[in-house]
Amino acid sequence: MKVNQMNIKEKMSVSQIIDEYANSGVLGAGKVAKASSLLADMINDEEMKIFLSIAGPLVPGGLRNIIANLIKNKQVDVLITSGANITHDLLESFGGRHYKDLGFNDEKLNKEGIGRIGDLYTKSEDFEIFETKITDILNEISEKIANRDEGSSDFISIKDLLYEIGLLIEDENSILKIASDNNVPIFAPGLIDSMLGLQLWMFTQDKQLKIDAVEDMHPLSQIVFDSKRVGAILLGGGLPKHYTLASNLLKGGIDAGFQISMDRPETGSLSGASLEEAKSWSKAKSSSNLVSVVGDATILFPLILAGALDKINEK
Repeated sequence: MKVNQMNIKEKMSVSQIIDEYANSGVLGAGKVAKASSLLADMINDEEMKIFLSIAGPLVPGGLRNIIANLIKNKQVDVLITSGANITHDLLESFGGRHYKDLGFNDEKLNKEGIGRIGDLYTKSEDFEIFETKITDILNEISEKIANRDEGSSDFISIKDLLYEIGLLIEDENSILKIASDNNVPIFAPGLIDSMLGLQLWMFTQDKQLKIDAVEDMHPLSQIVFDSKRVGAILLGGGLPKHYTLASNLLKGGIDAGFQISMDRPETGSLSGASLEEAKSWSKAKSSSNLVSVVGDATILFPLILAGALDKINEK
């Protein structure tokens, strides 16, 4: 089959552009097209549970509404995330913002109370409000646990903690609130390694709130065992990627999935490993449909998703 040269015309839909990618070959454009087609198939498969894994600064990077809408539209069933993305979701829910075009003089930024994430920025004054608001929420949750029936556990899992926080959020655009309202579980195995984790530690210096991280494996494994098929959307690598794949090891691995990462495989890190490597560990089935896309998830995932939704709506 020969490679067709791409043609771009006025007023093309995203799916038409993706079709041009598909016809062009198997380099980056071809892999983007394969991922978009696979995502459409995953969403259309009513018997497939879809895990969304997010690592890196995807919420401050502009994907907050996209993630929230995937949950609201019941196009993902499980969210596995870093603690940082939860923190930044809450920061916006409490009235804070993420900023751009503030310069790269880090010493000056530090003096002005501004933190830099690449070319994104946060202000310490927004984090001060975050600290006050999250402490109030943790107080409410702590009191609720203390008032449980006698004999009930005085521990709370990370999943249940995030669910309770989501119930107390008023921001209709919050990932946590939308997940709680739609009963979509959020797992964050590295929660303590974040500003929210720091606030949890500070809160427990004089208040009672016990977190049970191991408890999350019970509902997570149950989702895996109860699923006829599992698909995975892996945006970035790190702990969320591994937690997604490792949880599916219990049933021979995921059935389909794609990852978007800029990490390299040469160091042997999981973040840089191709998704196909997961087959050797039984974290992906030998027959699974997998695509590894190299690139920036904030650029590529909106395109992949838009193409997939176009294809779904065309049918």
